[in-house]
Formats: sequence, C-alpha cells, structure tokens
Amino acid sequence: MNGLFGLNGLGGFIIAVVLLLAIVFGLGYSAVITQSAEANNPYAIENPNTLQMRSAGNAQHYKALK
Repeated sequence: MNGLFGLNGLGGFIIAVVLLLAIVFGLGYSAVITQSAEANNPYAIENPNTLQMRSAGNAQHYKALK
C-alpha cells in the first residue's frame, strides 16, 4: 500500500490519532465560540400558538430583541 495513505504501523496510527484529535478540538472550539457569541443575542417568538410542527413558515415568528 504505497501512496498517499501508505503509512502503516505506529507512525500511521499516531498521524491518524493526531488528525482526529485536531478535528475534534477544532470543531469543539468553533462550537464554544459560536455559543458564546449567540448567548448575547436574545430572541422572542411572536404568537407561538400559530407555529406548526414542521413548517418553513415558522421562521417568520422569530424576532431578535436587539
């Protein structure tokens, strides 16, 4: 198995683990940044009694309070 993914053994395992951990930490970091940015943007739902279970029109009832 020679080529781009031809690393076998301990070296390939370490590269795969480091790559997966980098992806997990990168996505986790972006989730924390997004959550902290959106925590300061409150919203209200206008007339919640008219919301339907599955409808694209539900976005009309969302209103940002800032």
